[in-house]
Amino acid sequence: MTLVQMPHPRNADTPQDAGPRVWDDMTVEVALSVMAGARVGHLLVCDADGRRTGLITLARLTAVRDGAGYTDRIRLRDIGGVLGGGSGHGTEPPALALAR
Repeated sequence: MTLVQMPHPRNADTPQDAGPRVWDDMTVEVALSVMAGARVGHLLVCDADGRRTGLITLARLTAVRDGAGYTDRIRLRDIGGVLGGGSGHGTEPPALALAR
């Protein structure tokens, strides 16, 4: 089961804190589906403890999905460039870098 939290707008610190919260072990395909269903352009990424670790945009997810080394096993935590988190801000996920 995929868990998504929707914080109440009054509990959001900034406009970027408003929106669906998802866990970092979610795959890119599931994240894209959540975005489409929620009609949002970004998701707040949280760790296993529910703490916000970053933010991922539709543009970034689409770029990863359209990349030459994409597989359906890439998870949000594997994506570099997740704003406020990720492994190597602004870089490709290791799986994509190895595929080239």
